[in-house]
Amino acid sequence: MALAGLVGCSEKVPEKPNVVVIYADDIGYGDVGCYGATAVKTPHVDQLAAQGLRFTNAYACAATCTPSRYGMLTGQYPFRRNDTGIARGDAPMIIRKEQYTVGSLMQDAGYNTAMVGKWHLGLGEGGFNNQDWNGFITPNPNDIGFGYTYFMAATADRVPCVYIQDGHVVNLDPEDPIEVSYTTPFEGEPLGRTHPELLKMHPSHGHDMAIVNGISRIGYMRGGKSALWTDENFADSITSKAVEFIERNDPKVTGKPFFLYFGTNDVHVPRVPNPRFVGATDMGPRGDAIAEFDWSVGEILNTLKRLGLDENTMVILSSDNGPVVDDGYQDQAVERLGDHKPAGPLRGGKYSAFEAGTRLPFIIRWPEKIKPGISDAAVSQIDLMGVLAGLTNQPIPDNAGPDSFYELDSWLGQDQDGREYVMQQAGTLSIVEGDWKYIVPSKRARYSASVDIETGNDTVPQLYNLKADLGETNNLAAANPEIVQRLSEKLNAVKENTVTRPKVVQ
Repeated sequence: MALAGLVGCSEKVPEKPNVVVIYADDIGYGDVGCYGATAVKTPHVDQLAAQGLRFTNAYACAATCTPSRYGMLTGQYPFRRNDTGIARGDAPMIIRKEQYTVGSLMQDAGYNTAMVGKWHLGLGEGGFNNQDWNGFITPNPNDIGFGYTYFMAATADRVPCVYIQDGHVVNLDPEDPIEVSYTTPFEGEPLGRTHPELLKMHPSHGHDMAIVNGISRIGYMRGGKSALWTDENFADSITSKAVEFIERNDPKVTGKPFFLYFGTNDVHVPRVPNPRFVGATDMGPRGDAIAEFDWSVGEILNTLKRLGLDENTMVILSSDNGPVVDDGYQDQAVERLGDHKPAGPLRGGKYSAFEAGTRLPFIIRWPEKIKPGISDAAVSQIDLMGVLAGLTNQPIPDNAGPDSFYELDSWLGQDQDGREYVMQQAGTLSIVEGDWKYIVPSKRARYSASVDIETGNDTVPQLYNLKADLGETNNLAAANPEIVQRLSEKLNAVKENTVTRPKVVQ
């Protein structure tokens, strides 16, 4: 989008940096080149890492998408609430209107703010399936700190399969209203389980309900034909909206810095990359979707450079949880994986309490302030609010972000130790402190056959020395009861909320 329509130019360019958070979906520790991948080329991610700080010991808040996003945006551990599990497409908004978010903080700090891409934190209020899909959907992300929004309600494999911009479904024909249900099929509407001949991609497990764009989804939907997305164009659509937001909010024109939260769909299922990326790798749709993700990153970076904003923009890139290969569709991800290791040297994956569930790629570039390199500091996405508070000198209200610490020095590469401890959530809870990791005993299943991932659950305590045993193969709990007790007590103290952040920005 050109800037020709904008009139005038601000005389004062803000000193505060712009901030862009690029949040991938289901991309694992070993899925990009700068973390060891060779079967797929990710030149733009690798460039970002070469120009910035690449972290080796960085964590999401949970091993699945909804709780990870909740924790990062609110600064509150998702386990503190019982409604932060993987959200249905018709779920009410999980972040309450009165909650303070990262978007709220950045607005208070004088930023223009936006949320573009995957949301998956519910919409509306008053219970499930209570949204007015054919009118104004509220509450929505605009109500919690994001001035501009363009997003999908949940995930690409869940209905409704439409984009929502500032509370309204995009391109909706009022003569063809949308209906959504997660309990009852709509009469006359074909389903994946009943009409497999209509599918261009078949489910491997679940995902056999409403058919949209030749792909069956989770949930039932009818109507809204003019508003339905085309999966092949998803990356193009959301990336163009992110680029347009940056162009519209050039601080040299607006006089205000901007904050963009850009959640990509790649590489979540169904993986249907644009035709220009098909065949980019030998791994099929999952590998090609990684290449498409890298393109999206490149579009953001190129826009910042073109507008002369790259030097004073902090770009943060990470993922919401670890990798999964077969997550519900027959897309040859397993058959064509080859030697590629999505989790790198880590054990487990998405849904898992082992390291691959939450230890992820994490890169920060800010040329004006960050010296390029590699950091082994322990960092967590839960601290995004605290870090941005320190960055902008904007205090966090006393009742907000209780678990988010002011870890700015770690994120800038000035502190090589990082967090004293990191909490992990994947059904059961874990805590990492220094070289040690403790996993709370659980009676849940140890293995998920549907996705072929070890869950990390066990009925006995688990203790691993991650420095000596990154692959978590040797449980040292029995030989180190004092360490188990200390970490168990620390974890319980965090659960009881007796460990709190400092009250002032450091």
